[in-house]
Amino acid sequence: MNNKKWYILTVLFLLGALFLSACGGAEEPAAEETAEEPATTETTEEEAAPAEEEAAPVEEAAPTEEAAPVEEAAPTEEAAPVEEAAEEASTPEISITIWADDTRAPILLELAEAFQAEYGVALVVEQVADIRDQFVIAAPAGEGPDIILGAHDWLGQLVDSGLLAPLDLGDKADSFVDVALTGFTFDGQLYGMPYATENLGFFYNTDLVAEAPTTWAEVMEVGGALQADGKVTYAMGLTGTTYDAFPIQTAFGGYVFGIDANGNYDPSDVGIDSEGMIAAGDFLQQAVVDGLISDSTDWDTNHVLFESGEVPFLMAGPWALDRFRAAGVPYAITNFPDGGRPFAGVQGFMVNALSENVLLAQAFLTEFVATDEVMTELYLSGNRPSAFASVLAATDDPDLAAFGEAGANAVLMPAIPEMGSVWSSWGDAFTLILTQEQTAEEALTTGAAQIRDLIGGAALGMINVPGSWQAASGACPGDWDPACEGSALTDNGDGTYSGTFDLAAGDYEVKVALDGAWTVNYGVDGEADGANYMFTMPADGTVTFTFDSATNLLTIETN
Repeated sequence: MNNKKWYILTVLFLLGALFLSACGGAEEPAAEETAEEPATTETTEEEAAPAEEEAAPVEEAAPTEEAAPVEEAAPTEEAAPVEEAAEEASTPEISITIWADDTRAPILLELAEAFQAEYGVALVVEQVADIRDQFVIAAPAGEGPDIILGAHDWLGQLVDSGLLAPLDLGDKADSFVDVALTGFTFDGQLYGMPYATENLGFFYNTDLVAEAPTTWAEVMEVGGALQADGKVTYAMGLTGTTYDAFPIQTAFGGYVFGIDANGNYDPSDVGIDSEGMIAAGDFLQQAVVDGLISDSTDWDTNHVLFESGEVPFLMAGPWALDRFRAAGVPYAITNFPDGGRPFAGVQGFMVNALSENVLLAQAFLTEFVATDEVMTELYLSGNRPSAFASVLAATDDPDLAAFGEAGANAVLMPAIPEMGSVWSSWGDAFTLILTQEQTAEEALTTGAAQIRDLIGGAALGMINVPGSWQAASGACPGDWDPACEGSALTDNGDGTYSGTFDLAAGDYEVKVALDGAWTVNYGVDGEADGANYMFTMPADGTVTFTFDSATNLLTIETN
């Protein structure tokens, strides 16, 4: 028996587990009672407002049926039941449950049989969308998994809620790249085992552009010349206003949070209205005025523009590689102009602090997952550079190598809880800039003030109904803004909150959001992170929203 197996068995012994059936030598036990597979609630969240989407669960292996007793007088006829009993005897009494998304779940499921065969422990893999939001609800109720897969920037919320167990990788820590470990470190403590890193890269069409521009001014100049010749529709595609535009914003000196003396993000230093961020806003607004980029940042539309050769430049991540390759667009990936810095994300495994199997879960990660074989499988499944040094060194994909170079100076996504107060106002500000509704200084000054208010708790207690109706009503400058005071509901004093607004005819969507952020929100049937409510105004008139805090239900009346 190898050292890894002894380590696992030692952990199981400390947990009081019975492993006679796994180690052999015991008499044939009676058939065990099969375990019931835990249920999961599955939703998915979109950038503006989460909408419910069913995700098919990854089924664990069907439990064997209880074996029928063997009759001594008829050994030949009872041979089949004896085999069933032997199979039942090998069914593990202990299991580890992992929540993963639709990309990683199939890979982990393939590991289940090997893990059970080696350690006598069942591995249950459940495909769950919106893992973080579901975990926050399930873990405190004792219904969460032992391990979750997710991004390092989840740490702020989950650690503050006491839901993650610290990890000790021991001598395996040297097997990971430094930036990946740094990403999963919060307040000096490691809370996750990384397996992949990710960041945007700068794509250019090699049929249209012979050599990549080195400045953003040159990007617009080269793209503009192609546009003037009728070869492209726009000089560049822009797929978002926050994460997707960050390399432009940092190139001008913009930042989200400053850094304190200890090297941690400082939530009191909000940089959304910094000189660099405003300069980036001015640059993008002028590009729209000049017709060089569209005022629409729809993610899929701009990817299609690049795939069809209608834009020569695009900032995109490794998740776009499969579609670009399938489209056959000729491309290369390089660093960002003017030293622009993308966000760096780290994907990894985190252990539920409230699990009964914390030690076993850590042993599973360090002794089984943190190996060349398993890390290679995970790397091959996701088109992301591996966080495991040996696998990264063996990478022969030039695209992933280019992403590594583009992210060499990347900014780690802030993992502090205050980051949740940033996204909405930051994105709204740049939307107003691109649509020419406000100057960069006006929009970013307002956005930064909203963020500071949220961080300071100014919106605590706010009941809001953000949705696609806000701008059309004139209550707010943009849509899907949970911090807009104009769409906040009024306390009726009986546990209900309501508000009436003028609204033009049309179809709309809405949700309920608390405390000026998306952290706590309710959709259809009062479900947390549920589907958007949809309603129709058949003619211009008024709409009244009423929220019942006892049931979390929203009533919509149109007139």
